[in-house]
Order: sequence, then C-alpha cells, then structure tokens
Amino acid sequence: MILDEIQTGFGRTGYIFAHQKYDVIPDILLIAKAMGGGMPIGGLVAKKEVMMTLARNPMLGHITTFGGHPVCVAAALATLKVLLREDHICSVSAKEALFHKLLIHPLIKEVRSSGLMIGVELCETKYLTPLIDQVIANGVLIDYFLFNSASFRIAPPLVISEDEISLGVSVILKALDDIKQRIT
Repeated sequence: MILDEIQTGFGRTGYIFAHQKYDVIPDILLIAKAMGGGMPIGGLVAKKEVMMTLARNPMLGHITTFGGHPVCVAAALATLKVLLREDHICSVSAKEALFHKLLIHPLIKEVRSSGLMIGVELCETKYLTPLIDQVIANGVLIDYFLFNSASFRIAPPLVISEDEISLGVSVILKALDDIKQRIT
C-alpha cells in the first residue's frame, strides 16, 4: 500500500503523518511540501527490501525530482526538529475545532476537516467564485477544489494563532453576508 502524504504530512492533520491518525502502516510513504519548510524536497520512505526492489525494478524507481540537495536536506532536518520540539502539531486539533465553531453561516452547508486541511461546502455553487474573490481581495487566502464546485479550502500554516483564525473567519463570514444580500 502506497500512501501519498505530500500534502498531509508533517503535522497538517494533527499528527506527523496522517497514517498515524488512522492507525495504518503503509508499505511506501511519499513525502514532500512541508518537509522542507519552504525548500523544494520530496522523498519516498519504505522498508529496505522495498527500496532494493525499486532500485532495480524499475531501474531507479525510487528517485525523486526534489530529493538529495544538501541545502534542502538540511532544511528538512531543521523543519522536523522544530516540529518535534515545539507545540505546533499538538495545537492542530484545537485550531481545527475553532474553525468548526466559528464557520457557521446560512450559506455554509458543511465544514469537513482533518486537522488544518479544511473544506467548506456552500449551499449553492453560485456563491463560490464571488466568495473566493472577495475574501482574497480582503487579505485572506482560500482556494478552490478541482473536484467540487461548491466548496472552498482553507489550509493555514500550523503556526496560525487563534486570533488569526478568528480574523480570517470573520472576513469569510462578512463576505458571505455581502454575497447573501447581493446574489440571493
């Protein structure tokens, strides 16, 4: 079993890796993005026998475009040390709960999340683009999903404070109020 933790890894779900949250042990783990703390790096993690197989079949099947650069590897090690030393991952579930508590509005159908990977589904697709445009224009980053035209995603950094969460959500709720008056 291969798990792609390129987005979910390094604390995003409240655990170093999402597979720990769901008590699953993969044969191969794909990691990247947050691993380098902003530096481009990726990796493939597996038991030695799996790695030996991938080294030969297919030839060099275990390599990565963003693997091995010494500066990026140093950044990844520093990132991991900070994540393990500081309290950022431990606070993810409380921050997730705060988003759920605050993201209440008549135009919001549902809020789904795993840690700080949050999807907010609106009641109707017609609200999505105006909402995203207005929220971004007011300084808060939210984004589309490629597969769901009624939902937007929130993926803040692990270091986001409760005050920043409250401020960001207030911008979203104000935009929803404005859109409800204009479009409904």
